[in-house]
Amino acid sequence: MLALKKQVAYNLVTMIAILNNIRSLHNVGSIFRTADGVGVDKLYLCGFTPSPLDQFDRARPQLAKVALGAEKMVSWEKCGQTSRLITRLKKEGYSIIALEINKESVPYYKIKKIKKKTALVVGHEVKGLPKSVLNKCDKIVEIPMKGDKTSLNVSVAFGVVAFALQQK
Repeated sequence: MLALKKQVAYNLVTMIAILNNIRSLHNVGSIFRTADGVGVDKLYLCGFTPSPLDQFDRARPQLAKVALGAEKMVSWEKCGQTSRLITRLKKEGYSIIALEINKESVPYYKIKKIKKKTALVVGHEVKGLPKSVLNKCDKIVEIPMKGDKTSLNVSVAFGVVAFALQQK
């Protein structure tokens, strides 16, 4: 019964995620696994972000090893251009939140309330999200860092913010 109550609490927000040009199969697999745990409804794999299946519809072992089956449970779609997808999602009523270190970003925990339909956008492990994508987002959030490193691994950062947003 307790597990059911937790599940209901997490499903108050329809959350999707957009993965823009993430290069690592391990990071994508980890995001699939976290997305399943958070209750993300769908992942959009944009640009060169690898999908769970290769061009011959065979499972990618490196991704599957990390995802532990979540790649079969979480709905996903391959997408060419992130900017066009964001435009479409906005028309469908989604609020778009980018996770990026930026002069306009605010700490993720300062977001008090989010729309019932929210998309979280994460980007390339080194380059992050391009300006063309950031300019289309409604909010830009970051994870404040206390150590010498200025950022977390993209899959870890996704988990921190996705769980926090699902509780708003």
